Amino acid sequence: MLSILIPVYNFDIRKLVRQLHQQGLLLDIPFEIICIDDASLKEYTELNTSVKNLEHTSFEVLEKNIGRSKIRNYLATKSKFNWLLFMDCDSLPVNSNYLHNYSKHLNLDRVVYGGRVYKNNAPKDKRMLLHWHYGKQREENNASKRNIRAYRSFMTNNFLITKKTFFDIQFNEELNEYGHEDTFFGLELKKKNISILHLDNPLEHIGLENNSVFIKKSEQAIQNLYLLYQNYGLKKDVKLLNYFITVNKYYFDKLILLLYKITKKQILSNLNSNKPKLKFFDFYKLGYMLELSKKNNPEKEKK
Repeated sequence: MLSILIPVYNFDIRKLVRQLHQQGLLLDIPFEIICIDDASLKEYTELNTSVKNLEHTSFEVLEKNIGRSKIRNYLATKSKFNWLLFMDCDSLPVNSNYLHNYSKHLNLDRVVYGGRVYKNNAPKDKRMLLHWHYGKQREENNASKRNIRAYRSFMTNNFLITKKTFFDIQFNEELNEYGHEDTFFGLELKKKNISILHLDNPLEHIGLENNSVFIKKSEQAIQNLYLLYQNYGLKKDVKLLNYFITVNKYYFDKLILLLYKITKKQILSNLNSNKPKLKFFDFYKLGYMLELSKKNNPEKEKK
């Protein structure tokens, strides 16, 4: 009745799968765990292949990387049960009732999102501080707060959905790199009037990335956001896009872009320090999006 779907890329999933398997055996419903590796490095595929020895568990390695959206759609085609539980591979359940908490909602015709948390203590390695601060301040919210803005608060790291609903929407395969695939998916749910229930049933994000990788992925996410804005008419459903539209509307774009170029080195220095400021990161992302817009619309800049 429950298919647990885990896209894998360059991460050791053995602890996650063992915990899920132990919890699954305590359920009074059929379950399966499907892990598909998106062409990871050999060191990870060799480590993770052992999970297929667990009952009700499969592990497949793709020869070529197909991207974050496509692999999730592919995972769904491999499932045999009516309920799909998607989760990120760089996660761990916070409590031993994680699957049981979801199993209580299998009779609901809506999407259920459990949330995301980070460790309470900051990482000792300062190169991981930006990701940790961002996660604690921007992504870690309890269910009561998330339910206020159910669609905006939706993320794809930890959600339950019926197979029928999933195949009515699916992930946008144009977004094959990191970022905002959850934004688009949430907006499609909203368009189809499919409700989202937020629970306090989080996964802990354990795959912190160093500052340079996190910033690079954030830039990729902005490229995806800009694509959604240009090709799908995405408007003010994302805070960054709201700022972007506003500064363009009131002709502040050139001034902010100039300030971005002048302060870029100082901002990056702060983001790589022991005390990264998220307000600086917000300004960096806005400047990056304005710069991206300029590159994609050179004629506009000449007017």
